[in-house]
Amino acid sequence: MTPPLLIAEGLSKQYGTTRVVSDVGLSIARGEILGLVGESGSGKSTVARMLLRLIEPTSGTVRFDGLDVLHANRAEMKALRRRMGVVFQDPFAALDPRMRVRDILAEPFAIHGDGTLRGNAMETKLTAMLQEVGLDAAALARYPHEFSGGQRQRINIARALALAPEFLVLDEPVSALDVSVGAQVINLLRDLQRTRGLTCLFISHSMPLVRYLCDRVAVMQRGCLVEVGDAVTICEHPCEAYTQALIAATPEFALPTR
Repeated sequence: MTPPLLIAEGLSKQYGTTRVVSDVGLSIARGEILGLVGESGSGKSTVARMLLRLIEPTSGTVRFDGLDVLHANRAEMKALRRRMGVVFQDPFAALDPRMRVRDILAEPFAIHGDGTLRGNAMETKLTAMLQEVGLDAAALARYPHEFSGGQRQRINIARALALAPEFLVLDEPVSALDVSVGAQVINLLRDLQRTRGLTCLFISHSMPLVRYLCDRVAVMQRGCLVEVGDAVTICEHPCEAYTQALIAATPEFALPTR
């Protein structure tokens, strides 16, 4: 049996006397989409940032493909960064307004020193990246403010996939978009996950959305996991009162039946 791509055990985060995440354990299989759900302030994004080592946990362990993420040195972390991507909630704040799309998409290659892409080869690569997310080459010369929210999120997705990561964190990627545009982005993400064989952590507060997109779901309340299991099963037969309340509080999302 293939081991999970990512395993976290005992993850906790404390700021002063306030504990925002307490003893969280997760595993994500290769090619799986795990949904992490809960109300605002439940600790979902903090968990995701600890998995990526964007913030250091107070305690706990994270292993990615057998590698100890939290004790990796600078060189090891740089190599790991190539294998991980993230799409943030706010599609405008995640893009530098002073940079053209061409430079935004080329930045990961510059940071990780890929000297094989230059001139026409780089232009061809960047164009292909845009086409994969439903945009055309004309976007390369434009600035973020010239795009709609949905288009900006597509640019963010293209950048996150630039180095062909194996693991992608999707931190409420459609919560800042209107319903119809969000549905288009969700379907794009589902198609990309399937064609690329991505392993994903999908953070959301929408149970219907998680049911549609995810294989399994982990439910967080006040920094703790309260329920983990098959996404359809939990959405249809939740055991915890908190999960039942989340389902009751979430309107149906405008997506086709799974």
